[in-house]
Amino acid sequence: MKLSVIIPAYNEEGCIEETVRQLVHTLGNARIEHEILAVNDNSGDGTLKILESLSETCPAVRYITNEGPNGFGYAVRKGLANFTGDCAAVFMADMSDDPNDLVAFYRLMEKEGCDAVFGTRWSNGGKVYDYPKHKLWVNRLANHIIRILFRIKYNDTTNAFKLYKRNTIEGLQPFLSPHFNLTVELPLKVIIRGYSYRVLPNSWTNRKTGESKLKINEMGTRYFFILLYCLIEKYFSKGDFKKKW
Repeated sequence: MKLSVIIPAYNEEGCIEETVRQLVHTLGNARIEHEILAVNDNSGDGTLKILESLSETCPAVRYITNEGPNGFGYAVRKGLANFTGDCAAVFMADMSDDPNDLVAFYRLMEKEGCDAVFGTRWSNGGKVYDYPKHKLWVNRLANHIIRILFRIKYNDTTNAFKLYKRNTIEGLQPFLSPHFNLTVELPLKVIIRGYSYRVLPNSWTNRKTGESKLKINEMGTRYFFILLYCLIEKYFSKGDFKKKW
């Protein structure tokens, strides 16, 4: 089972090389067939040159450029439309995710054959390092609201770090979210449409270089939109989008 790792990258010259090399090293040691697909989101710094160099020296690495429209969701969607593996994970360019967690996700999917594996930073075994306090409060409130609205036990829907089978990705389309709300759209559609998933704890570490692309004050209405869309599908679609077993 070939693993594709999709890395959306916008102005990440300070960390993208280390992230890619750590992934290649870890997945190589685990003997997992893989590709690293970096999506340059029309960066204005040296990100593209670094990706060009990495693709020349690392056979498993390739890159594409999202010319526009730009945004985290658009970049991830570009990657989801171009990966070549049997499953795909979204991995942050700033190394906030742990490559060893990705190996654990892959092994679980390989063993149990589930359609998706979700990470949680807030259950036993999950860890966070240097999480900004204001974002922590917003995160826990948002996830609590999602749990109530959708009547689910999963407590980290906003966590971008997840692994999906190719057939699952195809079954979740069409995608609507252009920004970070895609991190909510994907798992909620997995749950609503009847795909199987497992949950594993994962760790999260705050970036050491650059700045976060997630602007909470800009995302409120976008999250509300995708939650409303998914609620409408859950309660009014009459199962038209359910997985066909």
